[in-house]
This record gives sequence, C-alpha cells and structure tokens, in this order.
Amino acid sequence: MKRQWNLLLALFVVLIIAVFSVINVDPVTVNYLFGKAEWPLILVIIGSVLLGALLVGLIGMMKIYQLQRALKKAEGEIDHHS
Repeated sequence: MKRQWNLLLALFVVLIIAVFSVINVDPVTVNYLFGKAEWPLILVIIGSVLLGALLVGLIGMMKIYQLQRALKKAEGEIDHHS
C-alpha cells in the first residue's frame, strides 16, 4: 500500500512540475562560468528537476551502500563471536 501512495505522490509532483513548466515558456538568459545562453524556461525547469532527482538518487544509493557494508560487518562480527 505504501508503494501505491509513493507512486501517486510522485505522479502528482510530476504533474505539478509539468503544468508549471508549460506555463513558463519564455526565454531566459542562463549564465555559465564561460558564457551566456538563451534557453526556454521550460528546459531550465525540467533540467533542474532532473539534476535534482539524480542527485537525490545518488545520495540515496550511497546511503544504501553504506548500510549494506555496516550490515555485512555486523553479521561478520556476530559469526566471529558465535
């Protein structure tokens, strides 16, 4: 049941971002370290959301990896003491 609520929440967030992006289609100036470029605001919004999601996913994967290592270490200590 929790997965279904998470899926519905994710779809709701995606819908809000999509509506917000479609409303904001005016060109904007994006300043880089090496120059400037004109981009539609919709691409800036979607790109920012995707980069944010990628960053959150990578941080989550790192945390899972750390927890798995800690679990294996704890299981090894339990086996060693038994």
